[in-house]
Amino acid sequence: MEIPRPAPENLIFVHREPNGVAYVIIKRPKSLNSLTRPMMVDLAKAIKSLASDNSVRVIILSGSGRAFCSGVDLTAAEDVFKGDVKDVETDAVAQMELCKKPIIGAINGFAVTAGFEIALACDLLVASKEAKFMDTHARFGIFPSWGLSQKLSRIIGPGRAREVSLTATPVTAEQAEKWGLVNHVVEGTELLKKARQIAEAIIKNNEDLVLKYKAVINDGFKQDLRHALALEKERAHEYYDGMTKEQFKKMQEFIAGRGSNKTQSKL
Repeated sequence: MEIPRPAPENLIFVHREPNGVAYVIIKRPKSLNSLTRPMMVDLAKAIKSLASDNSVRVIILSGSGRAFCSGVDLTAAEDVFKGDVKDVETDAVAQMELCKKPIIGAINGFAVTAGFEIALACDLLVASKEAKFMDTHARFGIFPSWGLSQKLSRIIGPGRAREVSLTATPVTAEQAEKWGLVNHVVEGTELLKKARQIAEAIIKNNEDLVLKYKAVINDGFKQDLRHALALEKERAHEYYDGMTKEQFKKMQEFIAGRGSNKTQSKL
């Protein structure tokens, strides 16, 4: 599908659709979508705004042109790195991690360093065949602060993560899929279509449970298995204890309806 073209000054473009899908597009293609400080702030604000918008169910994040995001614009490096890195309000990755709604990363090209970290903050990734992931922190003497040093090893394993980060060599979309970093690899022309299909599949499900399921997966992943299982049990008790008799009845009707030819009720 085609995304409406933004005005030239809109380097972070937001588009909401009536079905609950929202798009955030990094729009600086001539610079491979490298990030300036104002762009980082605008991206954080865009994610926060969509997170609080009740009409939005799923967010798709992508880039324009040949790159998803080539990292921080190093001509403005001091402005970026010496800013208040602890300010959650202007921290794009922090806002992505605080967002309760699913975020799908549509990786259309290079995802380099900060762009790689933004990709890792998504809940799932779809990549074009031309996509490449690269960590150049060690090459340019930049210390990671958006989670790459910790998240990547938990996804692809510490040995692979060390190789990726210490050698600063690119990971192709095909390799990323084999390692479990990427969910799907598709032709570039099919990228947003595939991301949208996943978003629509999510939207068909119970909205409240989708939010709670994302939270328990993400929160549990930060803990060891014993504590993660206890977390799931605790939240399950809270969920069922909070349900009314009418909600239980609707659940039973929904399950019973799946085995019949009647129109299925929705929770």
